[in-house]
Amino acid sequence: MTTALVATFLFLHGLVHLPVWLAQDDRNEPFDPRHSWPLATAGLPQARVVSSAAVGLASVTTILYVIAGAATAAQSSGWATAAILAASVGLVLKALWFNPWLSLGVLLDAGVITAVLMSWPASLY
Repeated sequence: MTTALVATFLFLHGLVHLPVWLAQDDRNEPFDPRHSWPLATAGLPQARVVSSAAVGLASVTTILYVIAGAATAAQSSGWATAAILAASVGLVLKALWFNPWLSLGVLLDAGVITAVLMSWPASLY
């Protein structure tokens, strides 16, 4: 049961990333996923390159979380490595394009890293 719950969480958390960063330019969105204040402060133009970088990182995060979920479901030992990588890339993504609306995602990614480092839940190891 624990394996199924963890695998489902990893799948779903990963799949949430793409719709957020692939959102169309709509003023009804709570934040603009194409604007990165750290990169703007560094003097990088907020053009297609920066937006493409966000989509690229979101895609990598999604793929790694799906791999982690599949590895968990298959009871493979590689799930932990994939989960750590996915959460790390997700944190980089959310740090560079931070908005308070992403706070829950930051907590979930930090929780994944913490859980894996603490070997929790023990039934997956």
